[in-house]
Amino acid sequence: MHRHGRIGSGTFRIDNTAEVIVKFKHAITRSPGENFAQGITTWDLGSPDYKRILEQHRAYINTLKYLGLQVLELEALLDFPDAYFLEDTAVVLPEIAIITNPGAVTRKGEALAIEPVLSGFRQIVRIKPPGTVDGGDVLQLNKHLFMGISQRTNIEGAEQIRQIVSKFGYDVAFINVDAGLHLKSSVNYLGKDTLLVTQDFAKLDSFKPFDRIVVDSSEEYAANTLWINDTLITPKGFPNTKRKLVDLGLPIIDLDISEARKMDGGLTCMSLRF
Repeated sequence: MHRHGRIGSGTFRIDNTAEVIVKFKHAITRSPGENFAQGITTWDLGSPDYKRILEQHRAYINTLKYLGLQVLELEALLDFPDAYFLEDTAVVLPEIAIITNPGAVTRKGEALAIEPVLSGFRQIVRIKPPGTVDGGDVLQLNKHLFMGISQRTNIEGAEQIRQIVSKFGYDVAFINVDAGLHLKSSVNYLGKDTLLVTQDFAKLDSFKPFDRIVVDSSEEYAANTLWINDTLITPKGFPNTKRKLVDLGLPIIDLDISEARKMDGGLTCMSLRF
């Protein structure tokens, strides 16, 4: 079965019979600091609790290990309260690691801190100012990247990503993110040529080649579900979304991440996986 879809200024072909089965072997995480509640947030969901986020973060790490990943656990960076949202600092592909330039001024130093860690796994390249990129705006589907153009990722940064990955045969599509902090706040890949999307993003032409599971408007946060080694990790407390995910026939693990949610974070944010 083949499907054709529009990506950026070109086209790509999705070949279901030849889908690459991604097997994640490594993950990098960073512990939340005692001052994590001083990070950036747009939510008003109550005061974040440090003890509780440490418990939830530990459960998250244990889940990654249960799924077969070797997890490198980094210490907190107290100068950067959001640093445990490690995904925004890099885009890690099989061929290369791209150190980002986060869009929030207060997060710039986080990318510098992850570079020496990733250099042990991949060749390093960097996004240069005035380009900005948050890793939460980069969604990889085999050799295709969807790039969210958001408050944190600008056109200059996205164009740098395109130039870097084109050398390795990747196609790139730019998606305007008008709702949610990052692209992956609203769209995530579940394997099997399937996306989990919010209602607004489900209508976009770029996603029409894919099967789409659309979350209810009351459960949009659950769109940030994480697919790892043919298991789905989904945020706890969104029963309608979980019922829809069951139809994929994959194991499902739901995790309580209430404290990360209070700080604009989600399941994909808290690790780099490769």
